[in-house]
Amino acid sequence: MIDTSSRATRARTYVVIAAASLAIGAGGAVLALRWFAAPQPEITAAPTATAGSDVPDPKGEAMAGMDMEGEAGTPGHRAVYISPARQQLIGVRTAAVESRALDATIRTVGALAYDETRVTEVHPKVSGWVERVFVDFVGKPVRRGQPLLTIYSPDLVATQNEYLLALKAQRQLGDSIFPETRSGAESLVSATRDRLRLWDITDVQIAELEGTGEARRTLTLYSPFDGIVLERNTYAGQYITPETSTAKIADLSTIWVVGQLFEYEARTVKLGDSAEVEFPYGQSTRRLRGRVAFVYPDVNPETRRARVRIEFRNPGLELKPGSYVTVILRRSAGAQLALPKEALLDNGVTRYALLAHPNGYFEPREVEVGEAVDQFYPVIKGLAAGDRVVTSAQFLIDSETNLQAALGAMANMPGMKMGGDTEGAGTGAATPATPSTPTAPAPGHQQHNQR
Repeated sequence: MIDTSSRATRARTYVVIAAASLAIGAGGAVLALRWFAAPQPEITAAPTATAGSDVPDPKGEAMAGMDMEGEAGTPGHRAVYISPARQQLIGVRTAAVESRALDATIRTVGALAYDETRVTEVHPKVSGWVERVFVDFVGKPVRRGQPLLTIYSPDLVATQNEYLLALKAQRQLGDSIFPETRSGAESLVSATRDRLRLWDITDVQIAELEGTGEARRTLTLYSPFDGIVLERNTYAGQYITPETSTAKIADLSTIWVVGQLFEYEARTVKLGDSAEVEFPYGQSTRRLRGRVAFVYPDVNPETRRARVRIEFRNPGLELKPGSYVTVILRRSAGAQLALPKEALLDNGVTRYALLAHPNGYFEPREVEVGEAVDQFYPVIKGLAAGDRVVTSAQFLIDSETNLQAALGAMANMPGMKMGGDTEGAGTGAATPATPSTPTAPAPGHQQHNQR
């Protein structure tokens, strides 16, 4: 019984000691938390710059204009103040929005091309075999009326014989006493002659046929106009039909310049606009001047480019189709209110510019502009003549305005009041007031804060 009582006494002693240790540890933790949570003299003693106060703000240069309570007279709810010293540091430049003559100039690449209205294909009117080819390579120049090839056609030979027989019958029946007989003979001759002409037999060849009285074995095809051979599709001994393209010929007395434009540029180009063509690599010592003759109605689905056409005379065949050139298009858009290109900011949804006020404030202003003309945008809405806009370092200013707007929104949230108020923000709950004379911290902690 004695041993059992001793063990129970020792157990109670151990429990009491453990409970006391836990209580002492918890009390120490609470005291430590209260000590570090107490406001320090170095933090609360620092002055805070407010609107209209003479106390300087040590963070004014780093966070200029970031007073979340706002200031009376600030131009716009998203305006930001930048001190003159900091404006010079980040390189802020401004320009005036003013009316100016907007003369559009578009420089783009182009290529010389054949005049499609002066390209022709030569087809025979009858079927037969090619006897001889006179134009025997691509690029060969030909003249109007120059022979291209000769063809042997059984149908042609038969028609020539019919014509000779019709002539003979006309001579024999020309003295007939019956008018119907004479008329029938003349009609047969006329019909056969027309058939030969429809097969491209010339009047000279028909007259030769009448003089010799013998049918020609071959038919000669001639060039319809001056040009060069683009395609050659026939060879000696080849059987050809009216569907066969024997040759393709292009007249280079005029030539086209086809320029490539972006889709937004094509909307500004009109028929009759002034155009100039420059040649690289010294191909031509002169600059061609003309006007836009045609704007193509489609856009190339692969390059996403639209096309315009300018036509030029080509004396001496100096201009070579396929050559690359520089196309310069000019048109006058008249006097309009103009915004410099570098002043426009575009976030993908809206376009805006940073308006510079004379008191050091900068305000983002949403604007509506037209298509760019050289280095300016015509202003449609949002700005007035005489306004000054930022043209350099506007991204730094824009980031500050966005940051100020975000912090301003946070200031309206419960518990996020940025103006130093000690009352709860919109919740009715009061926050603990900062004591006017806080308890002095430990020396080590105070030195740490001073460092």
